[in-house]
Amino acid sequence: MAVASSSDVAILALGVVLAAAYLFRDSIFSSSTSKAIPVAPSKLANGHGNPRDFIAKMKEGKKRLIIFYGSQTGTAEEYAIRIAKEAKTKFGLTSLVCDPEEYDFENLDQVPEDSCVIFVMATYGEGEPTDNAVQLMESLTDSAFEFSNGQHRLEGLKYVVFGLGNRTYEHYNSIARQVDAELAKMGAVKIGERGEGDDDKSMEEDYLEWKDTFWPAFAEALGVEEGQGGDTPDFAVTELESHPPEKVYLGELSARALTKTKGIHDAKNPYASPVKVSRELFQVGGDRNCVHVELDIEGSGITYQHGDHVGVWPLNPDVEVDRLLCALGLYSKKDTVINVDSLDPALAKVPFPVPSTYISVLRHYIDISAVAGRQILGVLAKFAPSPDADAFMRNLTSNKDEYAAVVTNGCLKLGEVLQLAAGNDINVHPTPQNTTAWAIPFDIVISSIPRLQPRYYSISSSPKLNPTSVHVTAVVLKYESIANKLVAPRWVHGVGSNFLLNIKHAANGETPAASEGLEHVSLPVYAIEGPRGAHKVEDIYKIPIHVRRSTFRLPTNPKSPVIMVGPGTGVAPFRGFIQERVALARRTLEKNGDDALADWGQISLFYGCRKSTEDFLYRDEWPQYTAELKGKFTMHCAFSREPPYKPDGSKIYVQDLIWDDRKNIADAILNGKGYVYICGDAKAMSKAVEEVLARILGEAKGGSEADGAAEIKLMKERSRLMLDVWS
Repeated sequence: MAVASSSDVAILALGVVLAAAYLFRDSIFSSSTSKAIPVAPSKLANGHGNPRDFIAKMKEGKKRLIIFYGSQTGTAEEYAIRIAKEAKTKFGLTSLVCDPEEYDFENLDQVPEDSCVIFVMATYGEGEPTDNAVQLMESLTDSAFEFSNGQHRLEGLKYVVFGLGNRTYEHYNSIARQVDAELAKMGAVKIGERGEGDDDKSMEEDYLEWKDTFWPAFAEALGVEEGQGGDTPDFAVTELESHPPEKVYLGELSARALTKTKGIHDAKNPYASPVKVSRELFQVGGDRNCVHVELDIEGSGITYQHGDHVGVWPLNPDVEVDRLLCALGLYSKKDTVINVDSLDPALAKVPFPVPSTYISVLRHYIDISAVAGRQILGVLAKFAPSPDADAFMRNLTSNKDEYAAVVTNGCLKLGEVLQLAAGNDINVHPTPQNTTAWAIPFDIVISSIPRLQPRYYSISSSPKLNPTSVHVTAVVLKYESIANKLVAPRWVHGVGSNFLLNIKHAANGETPAASEGLEHVSLPVYAIEGPRGAHKVEDIYKIPIHVRRSTFRLPTNPKSPVIMVGPGTGVAPFRGFIQERVALARRTLEKNGDDALADWGQISLFYGCRKSTEDFLYRDEWPQYTAELKGKFTMHCAFSREPPYKPDGSKIYVQDLIWDDRKNIADAILNGKGYVYICGDAKAMSKAVEEVLARILGEAKGGSEADGAAEIKLMKERSRLMLDVWS
């Protein structure tokens, strides 16, 4: 028998080691941190760990109500939260308030029998769901979509619908109606009647009237009795004796703004944009104002396209801030630092950054300039400083007609109602000496008044000509209130546009003229220097803004005819449209010569205002655009308060000019496959324009106005007729 040498043994041993290493390589060389940890099947089965499973969250939190809101501007979310709070107060029921964008709907059929789903749905644009409700609507309307039962059925699901809309629009509350119809079709069971709020009149009154009949039906359907809940606060407000001053929010809208750190600028982190230019567009010395503002976005990372909207973040005027500070007895400690904690984070989120101060909350964060709601007056009545004040408040709360006559017609803000109830004079500047203090807990103020929202304006420039600035065209809102037995007529000022007017005055060193015959207190003044003076650097003022995307766009092919209708400030986006085409024309002419625009479609703008010498917006610019577009741009102007008039002496408006040009309009739409854009007033102008277009198209097709209306509907479906309107 041969004896192995030591070298042979070593080689053999090495071979064994290498073979073992190969066979067990996964165990030896894999990192301990990357080992897969098996998940128990039961965890997956019952939905734990899936943040998009609302059924699991309902069961875990023992919630019997789930409320989905479709909201574009935050109003529907506010009403969803109000419903949840009332369910808790009346019946002791807790709710899950959900943004539908954050959840999947395959298990909607698994909502327990003793529970209910509430849909608070706004209608956006041309009868469209809000951005956050698109997936929800697809799940409900697509017959091929299967719930966990393997069918497109929701047998026995208890549901409630409250819609938010505006009756001046064609598709009034269409999303709420569609939700209702689809759920009923799938076998769901509705509790009470569908509610519909009309923002054109009074969303608040519609909601209050609906809920008075809804809650009894709800109690019967779910087998609950009123009185099971309690009046528990949403927030705890704590005054802080000491806190680092640099960590206190004094009006900053985000943590990045407070710490002055860089980041993406959007609705959650607005950009303080320097005002490059601000000027008056109306005749100087007139009784109306229209402000043109150019906002510098260079270096901000903000981009925009023609047709987009810019959100301007205003603040409340000084007089209303002082008024509420005095009425709440907080004037002497207005700069006290406070912290706010939510006592039910699932239901009530702290609506602004904290810690802050009393005056900062009232000035920058909550909407104290809105007309006081009837429901909040009932909440505050028990804190009245006298029996007479208590009776005054309860009368406004219980008497809808009295509330409409005094508060709605008088355009009274909360601070003014508190002063009137206490017998104070609302026509002098409020001070602690002339204003009775109410012992209202500040947490109730925060719970009852919604967050101050940005005001949106159609951008009136094109990035092709103005890549580093966003232009705003804003008519300044000022109107007279309706007299009532308690309050004489007075000027009411819009928050956002008057904020911009303040900026213009300050930036140009102008002194605002007082309104004739009215006290100076009625002219709003704003703390435009911003928190810690951050919005004024030397002579430059800054405005917090963000850009909101829009689908209101020109056709990409310049050969397509374009018809634009924009009286008044409705012309704003069309200034951007024309600038967009001018920029393209310059490049095309430079590349292809003088005849390069020969095959372009005609661009027609129908514009209207009162007088050519008074309020003709951008009057000096349009001839320049006409020249640069080589005859491809035509402007039709209606001046309602100067000749010529109609044969019967009535005024001429844009719809009359459209009818006069009906032959070219019909040819551009039917033969040229042109695009139509309407911007401005939804209540009268937009409807009148659509009606005359239907008449024109009906006649051109050899049919009736109904045939023309069908063509209009088809154009909307194909995005060849687009609207950017407001009421």
